Amino acid sequence: MAYANDARATGFNFFGSVANLSATLADRFAKFKLYRATMVELEKLSDRELNDLGIGRAMIKGVAIEAAYGAN
Repeated sequence: MAYANDARATGFNFFGSVANLSATLADRFAKFKLYRATMVELEKLSDRELNDLGIGRAMIKGVAIEAAYGAN
């Protein structure tokens, strides 16, 4: 087996770290907004409409999580 290591000495970049944190938080917030919007929309539907979509009322949270965060 062959292994390769790439060890680079990089300096700490405060502004780069803040930018990465900001991008991460923005991404998480956007996903959460999509999750909440999906939950609200699905909860508004009647049991019959949900059944037509093949979704049970107990499945709403799982469907919203999958829509926002992807399949596990």
